[in-house]
Amino acid sequence: MTSAAVAEPREFSTVSTGFSTGPARTMRKPRVGVIVFPGSNCDRDAGNAFVETEQGDTVYLWHEETDLQGVDAVVVPGGFSYGDALRAGAIARFAPIMGEVARFAEAGGLVVGVCNGFQILCEAGLLPGALIRNEGLRFICRQVNLRVETADTPFTALYEQGEVLSIPIAHGEGCYTCDDVTYDRLAAENQILFRYCERDGSLTPAANPNGSRGSIAGIVGGPSRNVLGMMPHPERATTAALGSSDGERLFAGIRHALSAAR
Repeated sequence: MTSAAVAEPREFSTVSTGFSTGPARTMRKPRVGVIVFPGSNCDRDAGNAFVETEQGDTVYLWHEETDLQGVDAVVVPGGFSYGDALRAGAIARFAPIMGEVARFAEAGGLVVGVCNGFQILCEAGLLPGALIRNEGLRFICRQVNLRVETADTPFTALYEQGEVLSIPIAHGEGCYTCDDVTYDRLAAENQILFRYCERDGSLTPAANPNGSRGSIAGIVGGPSRNVLGMMPHPERATTAALGSSDGERLFAGIRHALSAAR
């Protein structure tokens, strides 16, 4: 299935937090906190994605802070935090703000990690697995196709399972890896959100740009499927002027979920 019109909002499995994308009562714009590390370069893109699509207002949170300022959701953006010293995300996971992010996630708050943000969430133990050097040992920056594996999350509730999206990537350490037990659990518990694919949705080695296990491009975790990590950049695909608007529904889904939870 190729990109289609916005799907009807649906219920999803986050009973403990009450998140839902059923008809929203007020649809108040959420306040979204975007973490800023030394070396972040996608923080403004992430913030603008919410503001320009009218899905939320943005608060930028410096890595040394220990207060999330009452935000409704948190984004850990892409970039090269701390210059990717040691390995991507290895130092950022110790930033003071990450302790607050971990507590926020444990309480059921929505957390999105994109590219370097995904790496940081894995390093911090908020998501399983790790991101390592691309299989070809080269930095890759191009558009890719993603297959939506499940709509049973607040992040993908406005997509259809099996739908193919066009989203850009830009990374050198985007190869997702994990042990067999973790991979089997991700598959069994429907935690794989996106896989790299061909335009027709088929999974092939050629469509997997970095050698990720199982062609995994994004996963969900947390106590109530409330933590998303993905290597592709949905914030760079929110309008046709950018080459694709397929990422916009991810941000709209977050707003729907938060509004319905009130």
